[in-house]
Amino acid sequence: MKMRKKSDLPQKVCAACGLPFTWRRKWARDWDQVKYCSDRCRQTGQPKGKPDAR
Repeated sequence: MKMRKKSDLPQKVCAACGLPFTWRRKWARDWDQVKYCSDRCRQTGQPKGKPDAR
C-alpha cells in the first residue's frame, strides 16, 4: 500500500465542534455516514452555536 500525505486525504467538518477532521482507515467503509471527529463529540452531539435543550 502506497503512503499518502495527510493533506491528500478527504476532510469533513465535525457536526458538534465545527473543527475539520481527516479520513481514517477505520472509517473506510462508512465515510459517508461519519459526522463527528471523536467519541466525545458523538456523545455530546450538540451542534456548535445551538443552546442546550435542558
